[in-house]
Amino acid sequence: MAAGFAASSIPAFGQSGQPPVRIGMGIALSGGLAAFGKSALLAMQIWAEDQNAKGGLLGRKVELVYYDDQSNPATVPGIYAKLIDVDKVDLVISGYATNQIVAAMPTVMQKKKVFLTLFGLAANDKFNYDRYFQMQPNGPDAQAEFSKGFLQTAMTMNPKPQTIALVGGDAEFPAIALAGARDNAKALGLKVVFDRTYPPNTIEFASVVRAMKATNPDIVFVASYPPDSAGMVRAVREVGLDTVKMFGGGMIGLQSAALKSQLGASLNGVVAYDLYAPESTMKFPGVEDFLVRYRKEADKQGVDPLGFYIAPLAYAELQILGQAVEATKSLDDAKLADYIKATAFKTIAGDIKFGKRGEWAEPRILWVQYQGVAGNDIAQFKEAGKQVILYPDTFKSGTLKYPFSAASK
Repeated sequence: MAAGFAASSIPAFGQSGQPPVRIGMGIALSGGLAAFGKSALLAMQIWAEDQNAKGGLLGRKVELVYYDDQSNPATVPGIYAKLIDVDKVDLVISGYATNQIVAAMPTVMQKKKVFLTLFGLAANDKFNYDRYFQMQPNGPDAQAEFSKGFLQTAMTMNPKPQTIALVGGDAEFPAIALAGARDNAKALGLKVVFDRTYPPNTIEFASVVRAMKATNPDIVFVASYPPDSAGMVRAVREVGLDTVKMFGGGMIGLQSAALKSQLGASLNGVVAYDLYAPESTMKFPGVEDFLVRYRKEADKQGVDPLGFYIAPLAYAELQILGQAVEATKSLDDAKLADYIKATAFKTIAGDIKFGKRGEWAEPRILWVQYQGVAGNDIAQFKEAGKQVILYPDTFKSGTLKYPFSAASK
């Protein structure tokens, strides 16, 4: 089990004699989720450096304690047991992704720890844990909200779509995303003509796409983790979806620089879930300065050089935790949870207020369409206009191009 410790060496702490405030997590530094895990960790390390430069928390240095979960949920319970019982960390936060969060929940709940988490889709719906808070901006009804914008965008086409295909991996996140899409499709009167999951570790997706294409859907919603997302896009380009009007969905991984670079112009026309895009409608105070600093360090470390998807919210997660500690002057989990529930926070990712089950009080899931991507140069994705925001209206920066065959050009 690979371990890590991160803290800034600030001379002011040398004479205090107080132990550091230790924040523990399991996080993917290897395996399929590592691109996002490494990006999140770098953002958190920047926050720790910033916080220590301001005097730490409660006058004590901040130290991050982390273990590689290898993108494998089976490692997670043991990691959190070790963090809490052996390492004696003061606070815990989650690593990246729904599967990892769900795996950590029983241990965290047993120890009654406050738990800020990175991007779990409706992960607390079955636990209803009152010390859980979630950084993905799904809103109070996460399962329904996640696909809502995709389908509402689809319904703006003329003529309106009549049929939909649903496809995703057999895992926690895709199951929740597809359940919400199924319900939303029914409410909109869309006929589901294809509804299928594929086994974990599937590497050949052309047969899935061919089976889906045979049902002649108007729109296609995919729920997938990074390796699958890349495989699905490649298979769609191989097989072709000539009659499909709109293709995309909750395709995790397309937000990363690695897949953007690999897929390049193959992304054109895809409508994908995202959390941040470099459009003029999303200029939150402090986020651009953060991204400059993040990218400088990311270049040295070989970490995702864009930093749009997870890094701002990972930094914001610790801003929230730090603000709660300073306001309550405490590391007591119950006091921190009560404060976080009651407070609206100013962060580099915008204003954040939590509501029911620790979800955002107001949703802010983005749906973007890749447009005008040329070749595989990653620098183009730092520009406005390549990931046009279609939804929500608050951040909308462009219009949907359709059908998919035309939008792909």
